[in-house]
Amino acid sequence: MPDTSQTADIDRTLVDAPANMVWIPGATFCMGSDSHYPEEAPAHRVNVDGFWIDRTPVTNAQFKAFVRATGHVTFAETKPDIKDYPNALPHMLFAGSLVFTPPRQLTNLRDYSQWWRLTRGADWRHPYGRKSNIIGLDHHPVVHVAYADALAYAKWAAKDLPTEAEWEFAARGGLEDVEFAWGNELAPNGKHMANTWQGNFPLQNLKDDGYERTSPVTAFPPNGYGVHDMIGNVWEWTKDFFTTKHQAHGQKACCIPQNPRGGDEAASYDPALPQIKIPRKVIKGGSHLCAPNYCRRYRPAARHAEPVDTSTSHVGFRYVIRI
Repeated sequence: MPDTSQTADIDRTLVDAPANMVWIPGATFCMGSDSHYPEEAPAHRVNVDGFWIDRTPVTNAQFKAFVRATGHVTFAETKPDIKDYPNALPHMLFAGSLVFTPPRQLTNLRDYSQWWRLTRGADWRHPYGRKSNIIGLDHHPVVHVAYADALAYAKWAAKDLPTEAEWEFAARGGLEDVEFAWGNELAPNGKHMANTWQGNFPLQNLKDDGYERTSPVTAFPPNGYGVHDMIGNVWEWTKDFFTTKHQAHGQKACCIPQNPRGGDEAASYDPALPQIKIPRKVIKGGSHLCAPNYCRRYRPAARHAEPVDTSTSHVGFRYVIRI
């Protein structure tokens, strides 16, 4: 179990909680994993101060209120400037976003371009393209939000995006040395605990958990801290720059408490695209597209890189308030 200090947290529970937020007590915990994808290593102990975190991801209804109050126009709704993408083909510069589109056949599971389609008119109001809408999806997580959109909402709400360490600690729900946010079984006694993919991704979606795409943010049980959807449904932005490994010291790093570091912008650039200097941030939690045969990142320790100028149909966010 994480090493927590109870005194300050008992006092914290006596004050009024911010609306729809949960208090996470400060602690030292073992972050990362040495047993899965290389970017999750090394497992290492970090110190996290107590903080409030949103009980759920930001929903379509909440984002709608933000847009009405501010007039915010999202990244996906804005035509890219050719000055920012000098090598782009002109016909590819349109307002839109990436939408998961199941392929009819699969040639290479490593080639994600087979199921991600840059779709004209796709945005938070039109999650699958211009002819789609969010009627009936008020309580689903908002998607097609780039990092700048998440920052704009944070400024309006007087909150902040979580660090990767804060996010992971909250996702663990008070548990340590377990695979998932609820234990070591993905579906204990056959019960689905999160919105993930069942079947052979990306061709076969059995929908055993009841959902083909996103789900209402309280459709699945909360973790031990009372926080919903930290695993599955949508990936979530954090404020840390991505690094290919955790910045920890020593092979037995989980024995040595450290302060988490958020990486730096230059280290976050994609080495596969040396001519493109677009920062990447850490996203956490996996999504409804994570499957046993592909992207087993529906775990608290899992992490992934997302360019800040990207929006997709499976990435959202939530916020924290620090004391």
